[in-house]
Amino acid sequence: MNTLLLLGSILMFLAVALGAFGAHALKKKISADMMKVYETGIQYHIAHALGLLILGLLAESSSNASLIVMAGWFLFAGIILFSGSLYALSLSGIRKLGAITPLGGVAFLIGWAMVFISLI
Repeated sequence: MNTLLLLGSILMFLAVALGAFGAHALKKKISADMMKVYETGIQYHIAHALGLLILGLLAESSSNASLIVMAGWFLFAGIILFSGSLYALSLSGIRKLGAITPLGGVAFLIGWAMVFISLI
């Protein structure tokens, strides 16, 4: 079984569920600024979960499949660190959680750089 496809589909499910939760349950419970933070988390979560699905398909036909899979794990870490910290920040209001967000951004960058390297 392709782990990246499995992980990507689970993370897409969670992104849709969290997006619906934000749109329906949070809209009147958190400030507009915190809602924007939450929505940014959703946006990056969806984009990179779709990226995991694409990488899962790419890994099946790539001669550098191990590098593609490693890139996928960096995207997964990015979703946890970047989007997760934004979810936690928006729900708790603890601004210090924002310090974790750039680590997720770096994980995204590393993952996509690894995809680039695997293709050249």
